[in-house]
This record gives sequence, structure tokens and C-alpha cells, in this order.
Amino acid sequence: MFKRLLGKPKQETNALATLDKLNETLEMLEKKESVLLKKATAEVERAKEFTRAKNKRAAIQCLKRKRLYEQQVEQLGNFQLRIHDQMILLEGAKATTETVDALRTGAAAMKAMQKATNIDDVDKTMDEINEQTENMKMIQEALSTPIGAAADFDEDELEAELEELEGAELEEQLLQPATTAPSAPIHLPAGRQQVRPAAQHSRTEEDELAALQAEMAL
Repeated sequence: MFKRLLGKPKQETNALATLDKLNETLEMLEKKESVLLKKATAEVERAKEFTRAKNKRAAIQCLKRKRLYEQQVEQLGNFQLRIHDQMILLEGAKATTETVDALRTGAAAMKAMQKATNIDDVDKTMDEINEQTENMKMIQEALSTPIGAAADFDEDELEAELEELEGAELEEQLLQPATTAPSAPIHLPAGRQQVRPAAQHSRTEEDELAALQAEMAL
């Protein structure tokens, strides 16, 4: 149906030629209309002159010619309206033809792409990708496996040795005497005295001395 209505590219060329012809005709009608309007205006001016000259018959003849010109102008206006209508129809048909051609081209391209991309080929490609991925994982695992003397080390023994080192380090830290970090000076506003805490270090030494004397008495 579309082929019958819209035709082939040759008919599209004919449509363009027809539009050009209609444009030329429209311009010709507009020029004729302009000439007739000037003639009608001139007849009115002549009728005024004959009226001032008291030549009634000549003035009436001028008015008759003016009306004939006006009738022709009206007829030309109808012609122009029909030409405009025909041009709109042709331009609409041309746009429809171009749209259908574009859709047809897109459908053909899509069909060709589907033929070039078979579902079996897609499945085969995905299988190959998965296989290559698995092979790469195996290669990476093989490269990360220890070889030579490092392969003979027992992981459990190494962890046990590490725990012993950590325990010895902790014991050494516990046996070290506690050291008291010097307290930072406290800056107070002017007019206020700084209150120092009680000398706990002196009391601790006295307690240790009393405990030592008690042990010597025993």
C-alpha cells in the first residue's frame, strides 16, 4: 500500500520537481495579482478625475473596469489558495516517504546485524571467555604456590614459634620496672597557685623499706 501511495525514489524526484513548478506558478500569480491591483487603483483615480470633470459616463466605465480587475484578483487569490494546499499535501507526502525509507533502512540494518550475530556464536564466545578465566585462575594459583625449601615449611610449627615469641615479648614487658613519665607543667591563670598532688613516690619507697625490715626480722 505504501509503495502504491508513496512510490519509488523516481517518484520522489518527481514530487520535488512538482513542488518547484508549483512555487514558480505561485510567484507568477502573485505578480499578476499585484499588477491587477495597481490597475484597479489607477481606474479609481481616473474615475475621480472624470467625476471632477463632470464626465459621469467615463467615470462609470472606469469603475466597471475596476470591478473586473477586482474579480480577477479574487480569482487569482483562489488559485493561490489551491496551490498552497497542493504544496502542503506534497510536502507532507515527501516527509512521510522519507520517514518510511528511514524506518525501512533501520529494519534492514537490524536484520543484517541479527544474521551476523548468531545465538550459538554468542554462547560459544561466552564459554571460551569462562574457560580462559578458569585457566588464568589456575595459572595464578600455580604461580603463588611455594616451591623449593619454602614448600617444606610446616605452617603450624611456624605459628607455634610465633606464639612463643609473642609470649616472651609480653613477659619481658611485665618484668620491666614501671616508669612514671614526668608530668607536664600546668599553666594556671595569674593570681592562682598551682596545687601539686601528694608525693606518692615517697610513700611507696617508705612502704617498701618497712616491708624489707619486716622480712629481715623474720
